Formats: sequence, C-alpha cells, structure tokens
Amino acid sequence: MLSMKLISKSLLSLVTIILCFLSYYKLQAQVGVNEDVMNPNLVTEAELAALPQIDEELAKDLIKSRPFLSMAQLNKFLGKHMSLEQTQDLYLKLFVPINLNDVTREEILLVPGVGDRMAHEFEEYRPYVAMAQFRREMGKYVDDEEVARMEKFVFVPINLNNASDEDILSIPGVGNRMLHEFKEYRPYKSIEQFRREIGKYVDDNEVARLERYLVLE
Repeated sequence: MLSMKLISKSLLSLVTIILCFLSYYKLQAQVGVNEDVMNPNLVTEAELAALPQIDEELAKDLIKSRPFLSMAQLNKFLGKHMSLEQTQDLYLKLFVPINLNDVTREEILLVPGVGDRMAHEFEEYRPYVAMAQFRREMGKYVDDEEVARMEKFVFVPINLNNASDEDILSIPGVGNRMLHEFKEYRPYKSIEQFRREIGKYVDDNEVARLERYLVLE
C-alpha cells in the first residue's frame, strides 16, 4: 500500500512538472526580441536611407518591392544592388525574421554570425513550440548573450486559435486593434478564413506578411 502511494505521488509530481513545462512554453512570446534589427516590411523609407549600404533610390525601390515573405526574397533583391560583403553588414540591422520550423539551411546561414555548425543546431531541435525552447537548446552551445543576439532574427509560428495576447502582440506590426481582429473570428476553420476576415482590414500583401507567423492546428 505504501509503495502504491509513493508511486501515485511520483506520477502526480511528474504530471505537474509536465504541465508546468507546457504552460511555460505556451506563455512565451513567439518572436525573438529584436528592437535593434529593423524589419524590411515595416521600416520607413527614411530609416532605410539612413543605413550606410542603402541610398535614397534603393530605399524607394525596396519599399515598392514589399512584402518580402522570406529572407531568400530579400537576399535575392539586394544581391542585384550590392556586394555580398555589403549584404552581410546590412543584415546586422535589417532582416526578415525566419521561421525556425521550416526555414532552409541557406536562409539560416544568412543570420549574421551563424555558420554551418550552428545552422545544424537550429535544425536539430525542430519542431520548436516556443522561443523558450530555442533559448534553452541553443544555450547548450553558446552563452546567453549570443542566444539573445541570434533570437533577434528568428520566430516560432503561433497557433491562431489559442495563442495568447502576448504571443499575438509579439508579431511585428501587430497592435491592440489587430489583436482584437485576430481573436474576433475564432475559431478559424481554415487559413482561407483568416485571409478573408483579416482582409477586411488590411490589403493582401499585409495579410500574407501576417500569415507567415501563424499555424492553424
């Protein structure tokens, strides 16, 4: 009888730990903290022109070419206008956040300071369920400062139907008004429904940009 009680207590403790673990992940914002890395889909023309690699003409051209729905698209666009060295310097300040769960190796290698070894580690722990998981796993290989630096360039998609307010507001360019619209139409039955409903408030390009940060489960 005593053994059964001990086993029950052990199982209860294990379940509690698992639930706390899952709750911790669920409550974490899904887009890395990146105040000093500008998003090319949201940056102003004046902010672009202030970057040493970009003149006024290129800034205008970049604005007209938005949205960039991947770093590969941005890299292809910039490759027509500047050298590899210039783009590498620019990505320290201007970057399209990459989806940790489906980004290609080539795009991972566009993250400043990330080489083949760390790109492998990025891929090793897929699928990611939250940024907290990325921080923990990458923390096995580099210090906290480097993890914080790398997370500026990445994100983990959020579940459209149960994401917290914090998670939704972590999407670049989403404020309280759009947060309300995201939640207004729950539960979404398809991504097409999301496109249709959010398309009432923003254009198709902005819907496509927002959709990058979402999954529907």
